[in-house]
Amino acid sequence: MLAGVGVGAYFLGAGSAAKPETVEKSPAATQSAETGVAPVGPMLPMDDFIVNILDAEGTRYLKVSMTLELLTPEGMLEIEERKAQVRDTILLYLGSKTFDEIRDLQGKLQLRADLIGKLNALLTKGKIKTIYFTDFVVQ
Repeated sequence: MLAGVGVGAYFLGAGSAAKPETVEKSPAATQSAETGVAPVGPMLPMDDFIVNILDAEGTRYLKVSMTLELLTPEGMLEIEERKAQVRDTILLYLGSKTFDEIRDLQGKLQLRADLIGKLNALLTKGKIKTIYFTDFVVQ
């Protein structure tokens, strides 16, 4: 009798273990998996920034427009609440740059990475995924 119970338990246990589990994916995850493109997060356009930048030849101005891509919608609310702190952080950082540091592509990419790091250190609820420069003029 014990042998019969053991064999029955074995087959019941093996039958349930053999069934693959299905994981439901969100429509955005399914679409991004099919196309190979990551889904776009919430976007927050920022007001223009105009700052003096350091240069050996004289005074130069930098005008930057940017849009922040966030990981979650909660991040948008936090940035709106802390807009003065976010703008101050960006302005101070941009003003510390020299023309030689931002003149080429590598400099702009480094500027983006540094700003993301500084802003994410400031935020507690949301995080910035990336920054898109929509206007970048040095005069």
